[in-house]
Amino acid sequence: MSEDWNARTRAVHGGTRRSQYGEVSEAIFLTQGFVYDSAEAAAQRFEEAGEDEFIYARYGNPTVRMFEERIALLEGAEDGFATASGMAAVSGALTSMLKAGDRVVSSRALFGSCLYVLEEVLTRYGVEVEFVDGTDLDQWRAAITPGTRAVFFESISNPTLEVVDIAAVSELAHAVGATVLVDNVFSTPVFSNAIAQGADVVIYSATKHIDGQGRALGGIILGTRDFIRKTVEPYMKHTGGSMSPFTAWVMLKGLETMDLRVRAQAAGALQLAEALQGHGALARVIYPGHASHAQHDLVQRQLGGKGGTVLSLDLAGGQAAAFGFLNALTIPVISNNLGDAKSILTHPATTTHQRLPQDQKDALGIRPGLVRMSVGIEDADDLVADVLQALEKAV
Repeated sequence: MSEDWNARTRAVHGGTRRSQYGEVSEAIFLTQGFVYDSAEAAAQRFEEAGEDEFIYARYGNPTVRMFEERIALLEGAEDGFATASGMAAVSGALTSMLKAGDRVVSSRALFGSCLYVLEEVLTRYGVEVEFVDGTDLDQWRAAITPGTRAVFFESISNPTLEVVDIAAVSELAHAVGATVLVDNVFSTPVFSNAIAQGADVVIYSATKHIDGQGRALGGIILGTRDFIRKTVEPYMKHTGGSMSPFTAWVMLKGLETMDLRVRAQAAGALQLAEALQGHGALARVIYPGHASHAQHDLVQRQLGGKGGTVLSLDLAGGQAAAFGFLNALTIPVISNNLGDAKSILTHPATTTHQRLPQDQKDALGIRPGLVRMSVGIEDADDLVADVLQALEKAV
């Protein structure tokens, strides 16, 4: 039974629904609506749809449901709601549960779009948001006061790769009745079980490691059945942020190979981090899985010692050196995604975090020379050689 399967088996077979034709690969139900046998049957379904009954693709779909059940089973969540993008998942999870007057405490080091949702969108509608240094438990302790409705953070921050202690922050939040929402993208579903560590809601951009091949946008919100079906679903199905059936099928195919890809990517990231330590062109190499990382002990506990698929390189020569380095690479591509089978490099200060004022960039450690590298599944020796030759050409 699926409850007894290990993670890799769940990622291949969990939640499978086969039609009467007995297909091997999951079926794609490309339909916006469903037909009822009678007017009475339609009325009954709208009143209360059964476990395997559907009304409209914005509300649910057999292919989408397979993806939701599979990733929930993999993550150890009771249920999930698939969304049109990772940011639809972040904004949907937060907005569906918050109202004017609610208070949110969040880590300061976040992806630019997450910061926009918290700073611009939620506050516009009367939600109070306080930011803290995610690595400082004393700041969390001071900020999470009685009446705090939600706590939000990235388990590993983008792009400076700070690691937040999920268990410790969750304990503080639960003591005042707050809901803990964790963006777990950099930790990946392979290395981090945030729910077991105390998170109430886990959010993934499925665009990243779940697809892992640069094909489609998607997201998933995971949590208790009550939270997903009574809080998230009503909001998402009426505001239109649900995942399409074709995208769900792409994500199901991605889940089948995710464990193999992510483990290979993390091994490559560690090899790069080890090879680049102390390089003269670099002011610092940041990789959570390397012993030099400030929170390496936490990584051992929280991620089983695995540092994920992303490392950041801070070139001593600033932006000019960073651009020269990026332009000299021959294997990785320059883009702003991550978690892909192809290695991808990004200059956060001028792309993903470009909108931030300089003082915020400085506070977050997003320096002009900082480059984020999402390691793919290419041969790690080839990647090391390419990065080294590019560093020699950086100005």
